[in-house]
Amino acid sequence: MDHKALMYLVYLAISIGLTVWVATTLSRNGQIFLEEVFGEARLARAVNQLLTMGFYLLNLGYVAVAMRSDQTVAGASEVLETLSLKIGLVLLVLGVLHFCNVFFLGRYRRSRLRQQQAAPPLPPAARLPMPPPAHA
Repeated sequence: MDHKALMYLVYLAISIGLTVWVATTLSRNGQIFLEEVFGEARLARAVNQLLTMGFYLLNLGYVAVAMRSDQTVAGASEVLETLSLKIGLVLLVLGVLHFCNVFFLGRYRRSRLRQQQAAPPLPPAARLPMPPPAHA
């Protein structure tokens, strides 16, 4: 087996492993956050499953597209350099996806909490008369 084919196999194994590990961790630990965001456990579970599926589709799609390399890989050092670049990009994509999810869900949560706050009291419609000053 040549160096490039070995690099592709290692890249796929590491990328798929990282994707599954991160998705599982985020899904498990994000459930509590989503329950706080949506205020309902059933809706939070459904959104969690949808986010996990979208995460898998986006990340594994990126892994498949980024797998191709036009570089010639002659030795082990070039394999490691190319592999580290590809794995680094996968990690950056994972981080950006996670940041975007947390950012937008946090904004949604703040908006929902603002809507749930009680309306401020109405301003007074009139003034009460002042009592007359006491004469000494």
